[in-house]
Amino acid sequence: MAILVKKNKPSYSNDNIFWTTMADLLLGLAIIFMTLFVLAMTGFTQNSIQQKQEQIKASEELIEKLEKEDIRAEVDKMTGDIKISDLELFELNSWNLSANGKQYLDKLIPIYINTIFSKQELVDGINNIVIQGHTDSQSFSGLKTKDEQYIKNMELSLKRANSVAEYIFKTDYNKDYSEQLRDKIIVEGKSFSDPILKSDGTEDFDKSRRVELKLTVKRWDLSQAFGL
Repeated sequence: MAILVKKNKPSYSNDNIFWTTMADLLLGLAIIFMTLFVLAMTGFTQNSIQQKQEQIKASEELIEKLEKEDIRAEVDKMTGDIKISDLELFELNSWNLSANGKQYLDKLIPIYINTIFSKQELVDGINNIVIQGHTDSQSFSGLKTKDEQYIKNMELSLKRANSVAEYIFKTDYNKDYSEQLRDKIIVEGKSFSDPILKSDGTEDFDKSRRVELKLTVKRWDLSQAFGL
């Protein structure tokens, strides 16, 4: 006598259905997140490229205007940052602007401010205009330790940067930009922490003593890209 064996179809528990549904949901969320991320990064890249283009255009215009007025200044074409030798501005070991230093800033600052602030797309991407003082690492007499030398030079570099910042507002730039300038300008003293080196690796003392005008740009925030 033949015995018939009935094969039961496999049944899926509610747990299996739950985990299948959750896996689909997580996959869907991952796809949405990646899509948003790619869109956000694409927009960020385009904005970054546009901002860099604006910086370069402003730098080129700045260089052209300074050369036309025969103003000596080292301008970074990519960023618009300017290095000014202390010999153009101060007496030795002093933070007070010399008469020549004031005349120099009277010519340079209006060109710098009017060029930068006339580019609204560039201004929108700027966090700060930093007035940054630097010294060389040569020692002051009477100070024994490297730390004492550093702090003394920090004081000098900060006072020099502050002297330049104060005088900026006395120059004949377009005063329509004053409110934006007050909002963005900050002062820093760097002592001898960022020296300029010669090709042989030794410090160039003359070039290390300087004041820099630097633009710091806004950093991209991922939360802003997603409206969080």
